[in-house]
Amino acid sequence: MDTPPATRHPYPTDVSDEEWEFVAPYLTLMTAAAPQRRHDLREVFNGLRYIVRGGLQWRLMPHDLPPWEAVYQQTRRWMAAGSFEAIVHDLRALLRLGAGRAPAPTAAILDSRTLRSTPESGARAGYDGHKRAKGSKVHAAVDTLGHLLALHATPADAQDRAQVAELAAAVQVATGETVAVAFVDQGYTGAQAGEDAAAHGIRLEVVKHAGARRGFVLLPRRWVVERGFAWAARFRRLARDYERLRTTLEGFHYVAFALLALHKVLPVLWVL
Repeated sequence: MDTPPATRHPYPTDVSDEEWEFVAPYLTLMTAAAPQRRHDLREVFNGLRYIVRGGLQWRLMPHDLPPWEAVYQQTRRWMAAGSFEAIVHDLRALLRLGAGRAPAPTAAILDSRTLRSTPESGARAGYDGHKRAKGSKVHAAVDTLGHLLALHATPADAQDRAQVAELAAAVQVATGETVAVAFVDQGYTGAQAGEDAAAHGIRLEVVKHAGARRGFVLLPRRWVVERGFAWAARFRRLARDYERLRTTLEGFHYVAFALLALHKVLPVLWVL
């Protein structure tokens, strides 16, 4: 149950007491008595959740939440400190334990999604000929349960196979080099992609369509990452690329996946 301060009406995006108890240690970058702090940290986090979920501009922050400048500045600090990556990492291990799996995965799925550009992001956009869209690509790796392992953004004209080395390296850092195989689509074919993955101890396995097909076909393994992208797209701020900086686009994706995992982990904690 959400319990924001009594001075304002609660928003659907407010963090619950249980969720805040979990994330507060990751977000408290200084002591509670630090003289620099003028706004309640939980309310600042509520402001960030409101922005990411609702897709608002910073300057449209409701007046009963902290000033947009305070939320923006603190968000930049959290992103620079890797706070949301740490939350995603630990929640992934807890959710895997709750599902009866080992904390670190041995398999991953790689894929990308294209986000159309806006005037803010247009300077770094590229044209994706396959999707017929100008914008950015978000390249992600998830485990077989759909939990995020690694992510980075490029212009939309970047080839998926060219991102294998960076994704594979990030996956092994996130998991402690436990991943041995990565499932991919045919956009990752080619000798160089296989060599880039093998250099980090990962074997690429291309999941192909079996024979002729008509309409949508659910592919083994690969549907998991597509579901993750669909979940992320429900955060309105991630429906398009509204960010001037690539690092902000990446950071908001980590925020979204952290919030998704946080919502799922509470029942698991009761079991563990």
